[in-house]
Amino acid sequence: MSSLSHRRMIRGLLLLGFLCGQSRGLSAQLPPADPKDVATIEDIVHAYYDVINGPAGAPRQWRRDSTLYMPGAMFVSMDEKDGRPVAHPMTPEEYRRSADPGFVKLGFFETEIGSRVERFGNVAQVRSVYETRREQGGRLLGRGINYLLLYWDGTRWWISAAVWDDEREDNMLPSGWVGAEEHAP
Repeated sequence: MSSLSHRRMIRGLLLLGFLCGQSRGLSAQLPPADPKDVATIEDIVHAYYDVINGPAGAPRQWRRDSTLYMPGAMFVSMDEKDGRPVAHPMTPEEYRRSADPGFVKLGFFETEIGSRVERFGNVAQVRSVYETRREQGGRLLGRGINYLLLYWDGTRWWISAAVWDDEREDNMLPSGWVGAEEHAP
């Protein structure tokens, strides 16, 4: 191994060690999660939806929301412009700041209407089909898919990433996904 390669490897390991230490330090700074929100995959997915739901005028549960995600978690909201996919990456905090005014002013309810959980050891992927409304039981605004990536740290589940896309005329939900609750394997 050349000395340049060796130095790069050492720098990479030092950076990784620093980031891991930072991650542990950051998670210690997060508000503690309610154990009922993070004990199972189903619990954390339920909390993921519950924190953003509420009628017009009601504040959202953003402190509770902040306990669901690992430090450094990312969201990606997909959209289309001129027939081309557009990704909108953001942190959970950026999402909270952008969504809060509209949710509080107009009301917002996002409800899971189907899911598939794939788990292997301490990692899981959840395909969560949703529908949105301004009022609980009100007129349907839209539907789509949330893909959540989670991990178990030995005591609780964490969401490491969420990616979503809305249903459109050219991007319809598969009918077999609505109403289905699957666990694989």
